[in-house]
This record gives sequence, C-alpha cells and structure tokens, in this order.
Amino acid sequence: MNLIKNTQIVEVSWLDRPSTEVAPDLVGCTLVRQMPDGEIIRGLIVETEAYGPEDPACHAYRRRTERNWVMFGSAGRTYVYLIYGIYYCLNVVTDQDSIPSAVLIRALQLESIPPWIKESDRSKPHRIAAGPGKLCRALQIDSTLNSQVLQPGQPLWLEHRQSQFTPELVQTTRIGLSQGIDLPWRWYLRGCAAVSKL
Repeated sequence: MNLIKNTQIVEVSWLDRPSTEVAPDLVGCTLVRQMPDGEIIRGLIVETEAYGPEDPACHAYRRRTERNWVMFGSAGRTYVYLIYGIYYCLNVVTDQDSIPSAVLIRALQLESIPPWIKESDRSKPHRIAAGPGKLCRALQIDSTLNSQVLQPGQPLWLEHRQSQFTPELVQTTRIGLSQGIDLPWRWYLRGCAAVSKL
C-alpha cells in the first residue's frame, strides 16, 4: 500500500465529537511525529479503539484522577499512559470539554523506518508499529508527550485522509479488556499487514 502525503491538518473542531465517531474516521489518516532534531516520521493509522463516558473500560469511567485528567479536557490533545510498567499508549482526546473521551491509536503503517529501529526488526517493516506499545516505541512517544496539543510545530499532529482514499474498515470488539468487552468499538483497515491482530 502506498502512503500518500497529505497536508490537510486535522483541526480540533473535527475531533470535537464522540470517540465512537472519530475512531473509524481516523483510520486512513496520518500521524506525524516531529523529533527534537526536526526529523519527521509519518505513519498511516490502520487501527483504532474508542473509549468514552459510560464505558467501563475507559480510564475515566469512575472519576477524574492524576492519570486520566487530560481526558476531561478539550479535544485535540494527546493522552499518553503507561501499561504493565513497560509500554506507552497514545490516545487522541475527543468530544466536548468535560466529557472524558479518547481514541487509542492501536497501529500504524510507517512510511519509512526510523534509524533507531533495531536491525532484527527491519525484516518485517509492517510489524514495527503494529500495536499501541510498538507504535510508541517506534516513534519514541512517552509520558513527556502527554497533554500535547496536536498541531504542526508540536511533537505530534494528524493529517486527514487523501480525498481519493476510501478505507475498507472492519468493526469489531476491543482487545485485551476485562470490562466492556462486547462493545464493537475497534476499527481496522481490512487486509492491512500492520494491524496489531488480524
């Protein structure tokens, strides 16, 4: 699959919707990572999951905490958290201010392989960012990028799909949860080798 560059930036107003609307629309968009030295890394979003209010799997389901506070803020910011004490996960905050809602970016198809990727991982380039933890490791995303505004000039931003690109999506249940397991709030690009689990 060819990744076509797109310069139409995703604005906050486009993200100011429920996560269940934004998540499928983000598949086919591009996540852009600008490193401190100015290097740009781009990846096609091929898999997402939605989390929102009244969702028992959402980090903000019970109350606002030091971990999830950014989810209660305005749309268009990052929510980065650590799981298993090892892996970071990147989420895009959605919906209106005070409504805790976010989309987990589960997998990317990278446009190019970052130079710091180990040689042993380069033999399967489609798998380098095939999962939320792998994605963050590949793009060097950690908690220092939590609550960042998604816009050019910042470490991360989003670009819309090319107008001629209409993704064929699969909708299914989310992965690795103990609650909310029946909600069909995961979307991925059909037939894409970079999806975390096919």
